[in-house]
Amino acid sequence: MGVLNVTPDSFFDGGRFSTVAAANAHATRLSDEGADIIDIGGESSRPGAEAVPDAEQIARVEPVVRAVVAQERALVSVDTTSPRVANRMLGLGAQAINDVSCLADAELARVAARHQAALIIMHTRGGLGTMQGYSQYPDDAYQDVVADTIRELSEARARAVDAGMPADDVLLDPGFGFAKNALHCFELLRRFGELQSLGARIVVGPSRKSFISAVSESPPEGRLGGTIAACLVCARRGASILRVHDVHEVRQALAVATAAERSGTELEATHA
Repeated sequence: MGVLNVTPDSFFDGGRFSTVAAANAHATRLSDEGADIIDIGGESSRPGAEAVPDAEQIARVEPVVRAVVAQERALVSVDTTSPRVANRMLGLGAQAINDVSCLADAELARVAARHQAALIIMHTRGGLGTMQGYSQYPDDAYQDVVADTIRELSEARARAVDAGMPADDVLLDPGFGFAKNALHCFELLRRFGELQSLGARIVVGPSRKSFISAVSESPPEGRLGGTIAACLVCARRGASILRVHDVHEVRQALAVATAAERSGTELEATHA
């Protein structure tokens, strides 16, 4: 899943693709690099970001959604917590909604269900406006960060199902950096396989996140190596979808890791 933020203030790529021409060009680039899904967002999820009115979100993302849908090269996911925005974009041909609120509004699930779309629910606690910062959260906020995340994601999925979503169409994301500090994030990485107990496809988005700088101090633009390492760990331990800014680099790393585990005969068959 390639990230495309059509925003002026996202933590890594804010402002880079805020024009329609730049966003469409980047969508094409992500497809060329092998993105199976393009996740388009018109509202920053960085801590402290101001809410963007529905009309403004629609104005930002609609031209890009239309263009990517028309290309028919990748599925389209829209990163929004707004039922109105979701309804509009699914009506234009988007196939999934990426909700970073842990389903704070069950109407989002009702909208996705009406359109027979997938719904990705990311774990967090509280509104984004109340977060101190990415990977900033009290050490003792969880009794067990993995068990608590699993339980709270299960509860959110149950709300989605009650709202009409088929359980198989609900994907779950543990929410690296959201209401979790670096210690919590690394515990999730270490025990990532336990998320399989949810019985759902797992989406994960460690890309350029600040927990990486806890072990290798660096700004977002210097965290590609840590992103790749986290993606390889998650893929090995059961992640179904990796949400990343750097599609080519992550796909290359996955290809090398996969090839390293194949026999010579299997590799020859691949290149035959």
